Amino acid sequence: MSGAGVPLAWRVRTAACAAVIPPLLNLVSFRWLASHLGTLPAGSATNPVDDAALAALVDRILRGLPGPWRHTCLRRSAVLFHLLRRAGRPVELWVGVRRDGVGALAAHAWLVREGEPYLEPQPHPAAQHTVIARFPEPRP
Repeated sequence: MSGAGVPLAWRVRTAACAAVIPPLLNLVSFRWLASHLGTLPAGSATNPVDDAALAALVDRILRGLPGPWRHTCLRRSAVLFHLLRRAGRPVELWVGVRRDGVGALAAHAWLVREGEPYLEPQPHPAAQHTVIARFPEPRP
């Protein structure tokens, strides 16, 4: 597993998260999982890890795995959401839906930081989707 730009401790953590989090998406409620994945560490100090390199590592790992680990936007976003929050980054996980060309619903999950898509391969997903969930949930 190549992880250029990602310290060894973060490569190990990433592999563990990529093994555990995707199957949990099928076993527990997403709201419960997101609330546990999104806990910022005490003090919220920023840890030295290259966010883009971490995202590339998550993509490589998930693309190489079968079944409940296979790369999807939700699995990618859930794993990255947890890792980046643990690194002290104030990211949010957003989920949206849209109608595709034949009228069927299509869903997408992505990360947001400071109101902008973060480490997202698609430009401006919020403009293309109706946001149905945000984690952590906005406070009234």
